[in-house]
Amino acid sequence: NPASSMHTGLDPTVLRDQLFELWTQKDLKTLHLAVLQGFSKLNDPLEAILTILESCPGKQKGRSHTLGYCILMEFQTWMKEHPQVSLNSLPEQEAFSLQQRALHLLTDAQPNFVEALINIYQLNTVDPSVLRLQIIRLQALNCYKEAIDIASKLKLQNELSVEEMCIPLILQDKLSMAESYVKGHKHLVQALVTLLDSWCHPNFDVNQIIMQFPRLSLSRHHMGVIQPKMLTKHVIRLVEKYNIDQALCPNALYKRRLDSLRYLMYKAFVENGMSEENWSDLVQVSFEDLELQIQLVEMLVRYSCLRKAAQWSIRYNIPPERLPCGVWETQQTLPQHLHVLLDSTQNEDWVPSSSHCERFYQVPLSRDKVIFVDTPEALQKHQTLLLKEGGVVGVDMEWQPTFGCILTQSQVALIQLAVSEHVFLIDLCQKSYCQHPETLNFIRRLFSQSNILKLGYGMSGDLKCLLATWPQLIDQPLKMEGVLDLLNVHQKVKRTQKGPKEVLVSQDSSEKGLSLLVQQVLGQPLDKTEQMSNWEKRPLRVSQIRYAAADAYCLVDVYNVLSSRPADFGLPADLRTISTSQTEKVKEKKQKNKENSKELSCEDFPPVPPQQLRVVCDNMLQGLGRYLRCLGVDVVMLENTDDHKKAAELAHWEGRFILTCGQPYQSLRSQVGEGRCLLLDCSEKARDQAVRVLRYFNVKLTPNDVFSRCQACNSDEYVAVPRADMRNMLKQKGFLQDQNIDLTDEVLPQMEEEKASTSSVTPALPRYTHQCRWASLSGLDPDSLTFPGGAPIQLHTVPHGLLPKIPVFYVCTRCGKVFWEGSHFERVLSMFQDVFHITDQNAVVTAAQ
Repeated sequence: NPASSMHTGLDPTVLRDQLFELWTQKDLKTLHLAVLQGFSKLNDPLEAILTILESCPGKQKGRSHTLGYCILMEFQTWMKEHPQVSLNSLPEQEAFSLQQRALHLLTDAQPNFVEALINIYQLNTVDPSVLRLQIIRLQALNCYKEAIDIASKLKLQNELSVEEMCIPLILQDKLSMAESYVKGHKHLVQALVTLLDSWCHPNFDVNQIIMQFPRLSLSRHHMGVIQPKMLTKHVIRLVEKYNIDQALCPNALYKRRLDSLRYLMYKAFVENGMSEENWSDLVQVSFEDLELQIQLVEMLVRYSCLRKAAQWSIRYNIPPERLPCGVWETQQTLPQHLHVLLDSTQNEDWVPSSSHCERFYQVPLSRDKVIFVDTPEALQKHQTLLLKEGGVVGVDMEWQPTFGCILTQSQVALIQLAVSEHVFLIDLCQKSYCQHPETLNFIRRLFSQSNILKLGYGMSGDLKCLLATWPQLIDQPLKMEGVLDLLNVHQKVKRTQKGPKEVLVSQDSSEKGLSLLVQQVLGQPLDKTEQMSNWEKRPLRVSQIRYAAADAYCLVDVYNVLSSRPADFGLPADLRTISTSQTEKVKEKKQKNKENSKELSCEDFPPVPPQQLRVVCDNMLQGLGRYLRCLGVDVVMLENTDDHKKAAELAHWEGRFILTCGQPYQSLRSQVGEGRCLLLDCSEKARDQAVRVLRYFNVKLTPNDVFSRCQACNSDEYVAVPRADMRNMLKQKGFLQDQNIDLTDEVLPQMEEEKASTSSVTPALPRYTHQCRWASLSGLDPDSLTFPGGAPIQLHTVPHGLLPKIPVFYVCTRCGKVFWEGSHFERVLSMFQDVFHITDQNAVVTAAQ
């Protein structure tokens, strides 16, 4: 009867010691029964659990499989079967006292306790002022991540300052945690956006913020995250994601527009990749802010000439006192007719110059074959040709570049539809025509007919703009049938690297995207000069019409060549079978990573034992590092606070290979040279990463290598300590009293024999550590029990209950960590059995396990 047994009064510390002994023996089944039985024998289970947790050994930050966590989980289950054990059944003062103790357990040492303690001790009902004190205490301990996590689970967002909670996390590149903290509270999201936007101001000094948190350890990487460019990106993302008023982020918008202006200046006056007409059109419609207009005039002085700067300063009516030096004087010398910027529209020939025709792909159509469609009547007239059964239609779309001036998706201004002998330009800038029911109905029919092949290139962007143009497509999406995205075909062409020699493009080609595909297949790239045009201005220039027609018609030309000679480009006979599913995209990404890191392979390395492989793992691969040490590899692991460049330094000075993942790879590879840096997939489990490393470096792993290196400090030197000596050491340091250990009649004679043996006899070594170096126990200082390097034996980690069962302990001479034989060896063998190199010598060892 659990209710009556609660009065037996089991001491919580006794229960803790019993459970700890079962925990160290990994006897989880017996532990489960002992936990449930022990709870029923406690006088006050709610108070006793806190007593156990407060002194429970084996705290491991960030680890869920601790004894304390196990006890908490079991106690929650036990409480469901014993509803009489509840905080509500206690006097108010006693319940509050238990809640106070539970709050003090919410620390960085036990982050996995949070939800269980909140549920068991109803911490959400505590006065918010008391809970705030707990959050302040965690922040004072520099536990900002834990503080914001606990505050979220206690729903304290409205009780705490957004700045005080979020700034430390942002400085440590944990903006995602700050975002999760304010999510669901629009006023807090607005406060976060306002905070980040204030950091985007040109006069913002991050050092003033850092001084408020002197104990924060910030690396160069962290400092890079709080630069205006990165902050602007985050502000714009938050504004779009949570539909925040743009008025709350003036600095980020100004920064984004200023960067766009700089890009346009570079594109037009340095790279010469944009015509002056396009540049002029875009500048006039995109930059209406006075400060940006002043910036434009200043850039024109640097990039172009005073005359052009003077013309634009007159156009914007900029006050004389804000003009750069020399611009006002130049204004006074300009003839009156140059005070007004002339319309850039000019008469152009449909056929460009011969040099242009030699360099770029040309549409093989006369001007009259390119037809503008801007009325329902014109669309009705040409529908028969566009919806012809069995036809092939090239589809492209153009829209107005926004350059950050608006945060909504652009609407389509022009749809180009190309068939064998015509190109139709559907003009959607005519709003009455764009919103006419027949226009959208035609688009639906075109995309839904499977017997008409629609060709595009990177159509996802086009479809997003279609949704912005016709919101009706959100509720009633387009039915997409008979659509072939040539971007997928192009990716397959690039993977196979096949094609006629006369049209293959070198790796240093400046072309990309559709222009590169056209060059690879047809021999000439597209002229992209008109790509960034004001596509909403009417009438369109001849060069714009020519570009729009070429962008659509080239799709038909490319498809005809590829479908007639698919084998020449490494493609299947039916191009319509080529698609890129999400799974294939993942495979492509992994293949790309593999190609990036495949500078060497196992064929480039002679077979080596793990002890001869020396690597350094960056701080994102610590799990991999522990596995490799477990298997005998010489591994140095960077700490979380270490800069990635430390890996390059270790590789240089100690001759190590670098193991890394993510962005640091390119930088590290450039610092250490070819073949010295291996890129790993962060999404893989540490075990799979370890197998890949072993196979990559041609490591011949045997069972004898397991545990030949200390997993804590990477040393490969141990000292063997017999049970009798370990018992004497524990007693010497006060960790063991005679009554603390239950010695059976069988063990006592063994210990007496061990005690009587001479120190010159070497204890039996473990069966799987033939690759270790062994030191003599005589090198240990008998008084301090420290090794020559200064490390003391970690006697406090030796459970009392193990002494009668373990004849020999093994101690690392570098860090003093104590090891003994257990079941972990068999688990490692089973995990890596597919990569063990079994020889006649170690086959016996393996079979004996």
